[in-house]
Amino acid sequence: MTVIVVMGVSGSGKTTVGTAIAERLGTVYAEADTFHPRANIEKMTAGIPLTDEDRAPWLASIATWIGKHHENGAVVSSSALKRRYRDVLRGGGDVWFLHLHGSRDLLAERMKTRTGHFMPVSLLDSQLADLEPLEADEPGVTLDISRPPADLVASALKAFQERA
Repeated sequence: MTVIVVMGVSGSGKTTVGTAIAERLGTVYAEADTFHPRANIEKMTAGIPLTDEDRAPWLASIATWIGKHHENGAVVSSSALKRRYRDVLRGGGDVWFLHLHGSRDLLAERMKTRTGHFMPVSLLDSQLADLEPLEADEPGVTLDISRPPADLVASALKAFQERA
């Protein structure tokens, strides 16, 4: 089976869409933020962007989780900003990426209005600078987050079920 990785920068709706997809598929969902070492959370809370070195143990943990769940299928969120990060996740098992993409203004507005999250709006530009869109040889689809979450879920599931 395949693990769906819901990817995108902060504020793109990964948790909302990912949990809804997992519910529709009747499978488990894992939130990427729970895989971060405490030091990463502290850096981001302080407005300090993570480095590739900071992200390495986090990505390895998510890849391990994928390896434990790919036989039954699952859904996990991860910013998965760079191709090499997605390569690490692919090392865990068969994955399919759902890239939630949107304008900077929409992302910033979402980040400003959400509560209970450690990621400050000040880090959005660093994430957007690091973001490498899915390449043609990477399994997945990119969807525009200006659409309602229910539409994103339906489109994602259709694309997932129609994959080669």
